[in-house]
Amino acid sequence: MAPFVVRALTAADLVNLKAMLPMFGRAFDDPATYGDAVPSDDYLTRLLCKRDFIAIAAFEQSTVVGGLAAYVLEKFERERSEVYIYDLAVAEEHRRRGLATALINELRRISAERGAHVIFVQADYGDDPAIALYTKLGTREDVMHFDIDVDRTV
Repeated sequence: MAPFVVRALTAADLVNLKAMLPMFGRAFDDPATYGDAVPSDDYLTRLLCKRDFIAIAAFEQSTVVGGLAAYVLEKFERERSEVYIYDLAVAEEHRRRGLATALINELRRISAERGAHVIFVQADYGDDPAIALYTKLGTREDVMHFDIDVDRTV
């Protein structure tokens, strides 16, 4: 296989951000979430311009074979920020080549450059490859995660 290149996406990378969507859909076995209501080009370009959104892609030649989407969260208790990895995936046929680690290392570089305090990520129970990767790179915290419906009050 050819070597890969990892780099942050800019506003000029709309086509590459859009190429990440079906790759995420296949990797997460959830094509509907990543393909049924793709945001407009204008929306995605505005997102790529924001300093609190980070998109990083892994390319083999000009093909997106991995990607990471993260958000910078400014804290209120101190003048610092944290970076949350929202999505991280590598196309199945390109796994076990260090792409996920390379994506996170590029995020580390960008996060440090932006003065972030820490990067954090969630993994689902049973997702052993993700858990192994994140264990290798960071400190595990066992927490509970809750989704709160915005359309319902109690």
